[in-house]
Amino acid sequence: MNLDGVLFFPVTPFGPDGELASGVLADHVRQGLEHGPGGVFAACGTGEFTALSEAEHAEVVRVAVKTTAGAVPVLAGAGGPIGAALAQARAAREAGADGLLLMPPYLVQGPGFPEYVRAVAAELPVIIYQRGPIALEPEAAVELAAIPGVIGLKDGLGDIDRMQRIVLAVRESRPDFLFFNGLPTAELTQPAYRALGVGLYSSAVFCFAPEIATAYLNGDERLIAEFYAPLVRLRSKVPGYAVSLVKAGVRLRGLDVGGVRPPLVAVTPEHEAELQALITSGLALVAS
Repeated sequence: MNLDGVLFFPVTPFGPDGELASGVLADHVRQGLEHGPGGVFAACGTGEFTALSEAEHAEVVRVAVKTTAGAVPVLAGAGGPIGAALAQARAAREAGADGLLLMPPYLVQGPGFPEYVRAVAAELPVIIYQRGPIALEPEAAVELAAIPGVIGLKDGLGDIDRMQRIVLAVRESRPDFLFFNGLPTAELTQPAYRALGVGLYSSAVFCFAPEIATAYLNGDERLIAEFYAPLVRLRSKVPGYAVSLVKAGVRLRGLDVGGVRPPLVAVTPEHEAELQALITSGLALVAS
């Protein structure tokens, strides 16, 4: 699967009634495609995966696949209880998705995790998301990488020592295996991940400022100190802002994607003004 380029994780728009706004989602995906992402990851973390019903999840994936129309791969979020994960995987397969980003299930530390992964990977190619309760040792990563249908690992832990050992161990037997930096605002840490041999990363900024995300991908390192570091400081002020700020950014750029669902909270007016100033300065920087 070719995922070169900025990876686009669309938000999930909601209307004034709080219901899924499929037409706005299509517009959001269409606008992102104009900036050449390497792939579209629908109904994942930035897309409020945990807040969607089974029917909503299926609709989000259908809209993303239809709007993308084969231009780039489309992957869908899946996870949680095995029944839910399999239902999401099957719906994504029926919609024409190319693969899955597999979120952590409950009590993932149990020895049955490889069988959980095996069951889901039988439906579509799987990228395992290492975050929260998933903290793999190299031996476990090698075992998972050997499961048919498992094509990659996305790291949301930020443990550089662990990740380096995993990369080295897995690539001994799977040199084609995909590794991703999945930390929030991944661009800030991407220089460190790049040194580990991890070139792919998720970009939440691409949702609301694709010009900035693309400029960073193309080598504008000024953005680390002048845009991404201040954005991370703002993001860190309130738990959940990794999603709420992104949605606010999309609204500030002119597309009304609605609010977030609980337990996430809306961005305060003060923080939204800070975000607007950052977007303005970041756009000016890449235009200079």
